[in-house]
Amino acid sequence: MKRPLAAVSAALLTSGVLTCVTTTAYAATPSAPAAESAVARADSILRTNPGAVQGASGEAYQAVRTKVDASGATHTRYTRTYHGLRVYGGDFVVHAAPNGAVAGTSVGLTAPLTLSTTAKVGSAAAQASARKTFSGTLTSVGASELFVDASSGQGRLAWETVASGWKADRQTPSKLHVITDASTGKVIGSYDEIESVAGTGNSVYSGTVSIDTTLSGSTYSMVDPSHGNGRTCDMNNTTTGTCATFTNSTNTWGNGATSNRQSAAVDAHFGAAVTFDYFKNVHGRNGIFGNGAGVPSRVHYGNNYVNAFWDGSQMTYGDGSSNSRPLVSLDVAGHEMSHGVTEAVAGLVYSGESGGLNEATSDIFGTMVEFYANAPSDPGDYDIGEKININGNGKPLRYMYNPSLDGSSHSCWSTTTKNVDVHYSSGPGNHFFFNLAEGTGATAYGTSPVCGSAPAVTGIGRAKAEKIWYRALDVYFTSNTTYVNTSNPANTARAYTLKAATDLYGNCSTEYKAVQAAWTAVSVTGNDAPCGSTGNDFSVSLSPTSGSVTAGSAVSTTVSTATTSGTAQTVTFSASGLPTGASASFSPASVTSGASSTLTISTSASTPSGTYPVTITGTATSGAKTTTYTLTVNGTGGGCTGAGQKLGNPGFESGNTVWTATTGVIGQYGSSGQPTHGGTWNAWMDGYGSTHTDTLSQSVSLPTGCTTYNFSFWLHIDSSETTTTTAYDKLTVQVLNSSGTVLTTLATYSNLNKATGYSQKTFSLAAYAGQNVTLKFTATEDVLYQTSFVIDDTAVNVS
Repeated sequence: MKRPLAAVSAALLTSGVLTCVTTTAYAATPSAPAAESAVARADSILRTNPGAVQGASGEAYQAVRTKVDASGATHTRYTRTYHGLRVYGGDFVVHAAPNGAVAGTSVGLTAPLTLSTTAKVGSAAAQASARKTFSGTLTSVGASELFVDASSGQGRLAWETVASGWKADRQTPSKLHVITDASTGKVIGSYDEIESVAGTGNSVYSGTVSIDTTLSGSTYSMVDPSHGNGRTCDMNNTTTGTCATFTNSTNTWGNGATSNRQSAAVDAHFGAAVTFDYFKNVHGRNGIFGNGAGVPSRVHYGNNYVNAFWDGSQMTYGDGSSNSRPLVSLDVAGHEMSHGVTEAVAGLVYSGESGGLNEATSDIFGTMVEFYANAPSDPGDYDIGEKININGNGKPLRYMYNPSLDGSSHSCWSTTTKNVDVHYSSGPGNHFFFNLAEGTGATAYGTSPVCGSAPAVTGIGRAKAEKIWYRALDVYFTSNTTYVNTSNPANTARAYTLKAATDLYGNCSTEYKAVQAAWTAVSVTGNDAPCGSTGNDFSVSLSPTSGSVTAGSAVSTTVSTATTSGTAQTVTFSASGLPTGASASFSPASVTSGASSTLTISTSASTPSGTYPVTITGTATSGAKTTTYTLTVNGTGGGCTGAGQKLGNPGFESGNTVWTATTGVIGQYGSSGQPTHGGTWNAWMDGYGSTHTDTLSQSVSLPTGCTTYNFSFWLHIDSSETTTTTAYDKLTVQVLNSSGTVLTTLATYSNLNKATGYSQKTFSLAAYAGQNVTLKFTATEDVLYQTSFVIDDTAVNVS
């Protein structure tokens, strides 16, 4: 069976957790890599930079989106699972330079995950908590999902339950996600999936505008062929049932008055088109969803419904108080649809400071959509919702130039910002953007005060400010990015917008300095190096650099740090590459650069003998530094110690972990025509029908004093080759030493060995007792006709 293309480009799984390192500007290269090679590049970085990984066994990553810059630099976004559980807040971005070198990462975790995955409180209790938490008319409670809540940067086991229904007004739908601690049963958070604001067309707010419609026969309909066939329909002041697409006998719509039902539809249709064009023409994003599809817009929703909302797939607008003030103004439309962009790009958690950044993003782009449209009847400004009079007092919902004018929003960041409603914690982000674009003090759009004793800010203009914000959102923000994060200062809006400014305009450029000043003016400070300094940097060293230990005992070394330039930073330590049964601890776990910590490596009686290079990583705001400690483990003496099965993830059921493999080898391929021998995962090598090489390998330490060292695996070969005499496609099985030199070739298989089902292969490794060797599979395929070598249920049994 020929391997399907979907399998070739399947999302990549790998293991590890990257921490943030410094970005660098790179010169343009002749051609940018394709998305598939960009993912492979990111995977290579994950594999070859273990010092930048705060990994935990049982983790797996999936590449979900890749952006390739014109320079050839790439940005690959990953989601994370931990022992098969989704990690909320565990997403990260791997940044690669044009030459493939690591250029940094964006990551929300502050420490490796070490939690148990066994819930002490059951799903039934979580569902009961969701029922109690829901406020309004409850219609259903979904099944609870056990997951890892890492929204704070550190993981805890939790249940997520979605309670659906209607809010207290009985018109606003609600999909409330309730998070319950799986150890205590306490509700630890919640957020609503429904994000709301609290031809020629004569619109209510934007005047006479041009809109695109579709003519069928002699009837025009509000379906926009120029913007992904987005349609606008009439809910007829109901909340359920059919939404009828607006039609007309002529291509002139509405009269500008709310008494004509088409007038509000013109605003919504125009707003959807302008927002589509804004993201496409200004930021290069193909519409809200990124795939060219248009946005459905429902108008005249509910009765006296004073709200508008985005539900993840469409826009919905109420008609306001007394059905006389529809919420279809340009900035509201842009605001709500920008939630769709944020959801697709960065997935900012809709609570606390991350939720504030989510709302600020929608206010920022809603405002920029208004400026982009340049409609004479609704000129651009930094007031949010000024046309819809939602409060009935003629005032806007929010003021970006001085957010506290609405009586609830925070103009300046404080330690309480995370505790207010996300529409109010958006204030520092909104205020920052205004300062960046227009400057502080008296402006044409209002007077922007500075916070505390911060110096005045000179704006750089909307065009540059909007590009910096979008760049930060697109390639740097993670789902739990915040304004301030003392435990992970790299995962902040300040740090990421500075990276974006560096990418676009250069480090310490006028724009970079303006970003620094604009954040400082809203009380969001950071430890980024002042321009003109050499930047912050540090070093990590060991004394001694090696040590030996008897299995079951411990050995220690001193980890020293030094500030090599700039100011001192907090350095957090981690270790990777430990042998089975060994663990590492640092006392203290973090130090200020210039101080030292004691590393203790403890082994168990089952830790196999051998010599292991252990990577020690120090991570700080400016990046990660690594050094290597050489650990030698000696047997306890006499007999066969360390017996048992020695391979990690032998049946591939933990996904692409432990093994080193080329892209697409390890997966769940049962539905793609390559059944497993056991479980749901296997390793599928080659099968492309073109020139291709796949590799699969794992290192294993073999103890001394044992009598049996059996290496086995189950192999299935199918092939489209018809020859019975020529081996065109081959699989070799080899043993390599720690330097990568081939010690022996155990076997070679080819298309001539194709057969139905699996057969087990077994080889003795007794000749390598006491050594650390690598078992490697290499599959090569020629230019024509596929051959698939499928491997499952491996083992190295020692007794």
